[in-house]
Amino acid sequence: MNHTYQIITAFMGSLGFSILFNIKGRKLGYAAFGGMLAWVIYLLGGLWLSGEMMQYFISSIIVTFYSEICARIEKTPATTFLTAAIIPLVPGRALYYTMSYAIDGKFGEFAEYGSYTVSIAVAIAAGIMVASSLSRVFFALRSYEFRHHSM
Repeated sequence: MNHTYQIITAFMGSLGFSILFNIKGRKLGYAAFGGMLAWVIYLLGGLWLSGEMMQYFISSIIVTFYSEICARIEKTPATTFLTAAIIPLVPGRALYYTMSYAIDGKFGEFAEYGSYTVSIAVAIAAGIMVASSLSRVFFALRSYEFRHHSM
């Protein structure tokens, strides 16, 4: 599939979920752009990284940092942006095949796709945790430094 088409689709998908999540105004654009950013980073990661799970991990780290920055700009929780921005990374195809194989009784394929799907979910969750934790430390140190140097 053409990369330009994928990037536009990632933007539109995140925009749709942003509307569904009742995000309004500038926040809507930030959230949709975050989804596009997540997919661009994922695609670029394919050029430089050795494994697909690493692509998901790095992409989720970057989009989480992006969401944290947007949260500071808009004075709203980071999850406002992150929930919509992470949508393009959700392994829908793999999850569909996992469930299809389970229903059809093809347990070998179910186990294979199931472990693949869980690996993607773990990579995304780990990236979010790493970036969220580092953001908290960074902003706490920045706030501490600002309070002590302004006296």
